[in-house]
Amino acid sequence: MMEHGHSPEEVRKRIARKPGRGNLRDFVYGGIDGAVTTFAIVAGVKGAGFPQLVIIALGIANVLADGFSMAASNYSATKTEIDNLNRLREIERRHIREVPEGEREEVRLILRNKGLGGDVLEKAIDAVTARESTWIDLMLVDEYGILPDDPKPQRAAAVTFCAFCLCGFVPLLPFLFGFAEPFAAATAMTAATFFTIGALKSRWALASWWQSGIETLAIGATAAAIAYAAGTWIGMITS
Repeated sequence: MMEHGHSPEEVRKRIARKPGRGNLRDFVYGGIDGAVTTFAIVAGVKGAGFPQLVIIALGIANVLADGFSMAASNYSATKTEIDNLNRLREIERRHIREVPEGEREEVRLILRNKGLGGDVLEKAIDAVTARESTWIDLMLVDEYGILPDDPKPQRAAAVTFCAFCLCGFVPLLPFLFGFAEPFAAATAMTAATFFTIGALKSRWALASWWQSGIETLAIGATAAAIAYAAGTWIGMITS
C-alpha cells in the first residue's frame, strides 16, 4: 500500500502543506525519560530498603519537577533553533543585497550539483532568485543543512511535559493504589510502557514494531538495573 496518494489534487495539497517536524520527537523524548527517571527512583529507593511512602513522595516530586525542567529545557532548545534560523536568514538576506552575483553563483553550484545544466540551469537560477524568500530557503537547506520550518517552542514544551507526566506516573500507580506486590507490578507496567513507546515509534521507522519495542525496553531496563544496584549498595553500606 502506498504511504500517500498521487492524484493531482493529493499532490497539490501535500506539496502546499508547510513542512514541520511534528510532535513525535518531543513525545518520545518526554515519554521515555519520564518512565526511565521515575522507575529509576522507584528501583533505587526500593533497593535501598526505604519505606513505600518515600517512593511515592520522591516519585511524584520527580514527575512534576523533572517534567517541568525537561519541558523548560526543550522550550529553550527549540527557541534557540528559531533564533539561529532567523540569524541565518538575516545573513543570507544581507548577502543577497550586498553581493547578489556571489549568491547567484552559490545557487548555480547547488543546482548544478542536483544535475541541472545549460539553459535549464540558467532558467532555474533566474526562477529561484526572482523571489527572495525562495532564494533564502534554498540556501538554508543546501548551504547550512537546515530545514526552513519554524519550530513551535510552546508546543514542544507542552508535548514533552504531558508525555513525561503520562509515562512517569506509570511506575507509581501500583504504590498509589495499594497493589499487593507494588514493585513487581511497577516493573511490569513500566516495561510495558517502554515496549509500547518503542512499538509506536516504529510507525515512523524502518524497524519492525517488536524490534523497536525491544530496543526501547532495553534502554529502560538498563537504567532501572543501574538505579536498583545503586540503591541496594547504598542500603548495604548504611544498614
